[in-house]
Amino acid sequence: MLGQGLTVTTTPTAATTVEQLGPRRRRPLERLQHNLHAHPSISPLLVLILAFVVFSAVNPRFASPNSLSLVLQQVAVVGALAVGQTLVILTAGIDLSVGAVTILAMMLAAKVTEGQSLPGILAVALGIGVGLLAGLINGALVTRVGLPPFIVTLGTLSVFGAIALLYTKGQSVQAVDLPDLLNWTGETFPVGDFRISVGVVLVAVLYLLVGYALANTAWGRHVYAVGDDKEAARLAGIRVDRVLLSVYLTAGAVYGLAAWILIGRAGAASPNAITDANLESITAVVIGGTSLFGGRGALVGTLLGALIVGSFRSGLSLAGVDDQYRVLAVGLLVLLAVAVDQWIRKVKS
Repeated sequence: MLGQGLTVTTTPTAATTVEQLGPRRRRPLERLQHNLHAHPSISPLLVLILAFVVFSAVNPRFASPNSLSLVLQQVAVVGALAVGQTLVILTAGIDLSVGAVTILAMMLAAKVTEGQSLPGILAVALGIGVGLLAGLINGALVTRVGLPPFIVTLGTLSVFGAIALLYTKGQSVQAVDLPDLLNWTGETFPVGDFRISVGVVLVAVLYLLVGYALANTAWGRHVYAVGDDKEAARLAGIRVDRVLLSVYLTAGAVYGLAAWILIGRAGAASPNAITDANLESITAVVIGGTSLFGGRGALVGTLLGALIVGSFRSGLSLAGVDDQYRVLAVGLLVLLAVAVDQWIRKVKS
């Protein structure tokens, strides 16, 4: 019969060839891109190590326990504020009212207890309560009214800041007029050759608690999902508005706690404190590897980012660099961090 004994041969298709060869081997730069996408904290860790080595070589005093203790105490407030900022940015938002909320919480807590007329615990509770209320207002405007987070917090930045100034008439409250509990966060104690403040310990605990919640709870997974794709999260059954509101409430409570830490650190409650809080908190988050587009990042990166900012300022100061160049260096770090983030987001599977 026609065709008997004939051997049929087939030419391998492109798909067959790919199957046989297996996945395409990635180039070194692509492997780096994938690793940074999977582990956003790698790049800030490398920057922090490099900064430590360079600044220690320039001036050995930088690596002394006294200098490093000072860096930790200086970044405590910004580090705390950056926790709340990280939560908001993870949902693809941004909070420009960070400093104003903190100042308002601090001044209300200080004023009601000025002259030690009320117990310090009530002042702390009031400060956190003010932060929660501010977070509720921000969150409600974003979720209920549907305004963009940038516009909402830009507006409340002015509103909360004005309320603080009007209430205090621009006057500060000194530490001697405050209950001991409000000043407690500024007290230091020895840990080997280092001196650590109570505020630094509170910030460390804050990072552990919020970091655990983000990494190990359903709430944390929902925060990442909402930041990655709100519509996909909604279709998956996640109550997006509720998650967003909870994020702004949590951030507000964190700002209230930061107000307490700030009083101890500054030794007074002043309406003119932390004027650069908004920029510094965003800087720490961005340098720490959290994407401004949401859905990617970790609190450990934010902590590293805050330490990088503090290290650069301290290291450049010890190196005798003019203050304006220190600001320039931090600005360049932010631009570099955003550029790296854009590159990482283009990762291909």
